[in-house]
Amino acid sequence: MASLRLVSFQGTLLRALGLLAISAFVAGTFVGVNYGTDGDNLPTPQQVVDFMKKQGISQVRIFDTNAAILQAFAGSNIQIIVGIPNEEILSVGQSNATAANWVKKNVAIYLPSTNITGIAVGSEVLTDYTTAASVLVPTMKYIYAALVAANLDSQIKVSTPHATSLMLDSFPPSQAFFNQTYAKSVMQPLLDFLSQTGSYFMLNIYPLALYQQNRQVMSIDFALFRPNTGAVDSNTNLLYNNVFDSMLDAAFSAMAALNHSDLSIVVSESGWPSRGDMNEVGVSSDNAETYNSNLVKHVLNNTGTPQKPGISVNTYIYEIFNEDRREGATSEKNYGVFYPDMTPVYALDITGTGAVNTNGTSNRTWCVAKLGASDTSLQAALDFACGQGNASCAAIQPGQSCFNPNTVRSHASYAFDSYYQKQGMSPGSCDFRGVATVTTTDPSYGQCLFPSSIQANQTGAGNVKNNAAGLSTASFISSMSLSLFVLMSF
Repeated sequence: MASLRLVSFQGTLLRALGLLAISAFVAGTFVGVNYGTDGDNLPTPQQVVDFMKKQGISQVRIFDTNAAILQAFAGSNIQIIVGIPNEEILSVGQSNATAANWVKKNVAIYLPSTNITGIAVGSEVLTDYTTAASVLVPTMKYIYAALVAANLDSQIKVSTPHATSLMLDSFPPSQAFFNQTYAKSVMQPLLDFLSQTGSYFMLNIYPLALYQQNRQVMSIDFALFRPNTGAVDSNTNLLYNNVFDSMLDAAFSAMAALNHSDLSIVVSESGWPSRGDMNEVGVSSDNAETYNSNLVKHVLNNTGTPQKPGISVNTYIYEIFNEDRREGATSEKNYGVFYPDMTPVYALDITGTGAVNTNGTSNRTWCVAKLGASDTSLQAALDFACGQGNASCAAIQPGQSCFNPNTVRSHASYAFDSYYQKQGMSPGSCDFRGVATVTTTDPSYGQCLFPSSIQANQTGAGNVKNNAAGLSTASFISSMSLSLFVLMSF
């Protein structure tokens, strides 16, 4: 992912994340996941593939053509979009020959075992790597010609992701247009190419950045898909109640201005970080869970946009794992829905089916104190859980089964899990201002059984799962409100 875009805006239980690219209720629509490797202690490619298969993942986007990754995906049938990094565009796009050589060495060699279905030529080139702007479309054409020559063009589409900042005057959406520096020279031939080859327009949408830039006039609810009064496009009288749809329609309008209303959009990146620096407004685990949960439901329900209701907008969530070597703000390292050890950063319902696996070891989850959290923060959260949160904390009193070890961390973990269990393991109930996390490892010890373990033993893990999955929409919204209340209450 590129750094957060500060673009002017004028104008979502299940118990652990079974991630991503789950088949939608409407055939053909999917949610996928971006898989980056800029982190320490990440699982091996084969571990990642095994993990994804257990989660039912069917669509993945990677950012290069890493041989170990592509070899690991062989036989998995997971569909992959590979990438040409920005810094390689100039060399790959020198000629038909250089592009053909790249396709042979980086794509064709892995087929058909590895199911490569797309090639993303660069990422946000026209806003982040303008050095390659003039050769972007020629490179795409060279790559496509090489696919045609290899008889791969019907299987593999060629496109390039764009930042929302490429669009100007994006609200109201109906009057959006592309940056005039590139509109005629690059965007017109690019759109022509996508249309002629049956490809799609790729767009990266990061509502957090839009909210941060425009919070004087935009509510965070508008960014998070939460209920709000919305904003009306004065030209069309269409009502918009979330950033995601407004940016999609802005892109549709900008393409229409260049005589292209025939192209679909694939959202190549969208997500929300779970942690950030003190000055990063709107960053939290609860907001990350809220945004991604609501995004997934929005996409899989084929809601479409006000301008194009009912359309499919296939979307890749950024991203599967946290990447601690990414440059920039703390948020840049914390877009993952999983930690590198493959435990969830937060619980997220993305299937709507109730079918969930975590890391393949258990269908049960517990809420425990997060490593690195200070005793002061844990004590505050513990006080809330056992007080206002009505958690059952008798077992951590002196002389009881979970009193020892007599540490804030141990007691907090028990209290967190009690609260989590009482809330039906609902979204956002295991956060406590960032000091708690969901785990698939039973923290019980000796005679001390954690509440989630007791409940599972009493009812069976499957029933617990189904209860969590069966949350109604009203219950989901209520739990979200409760999560916000938790964040504000201690």
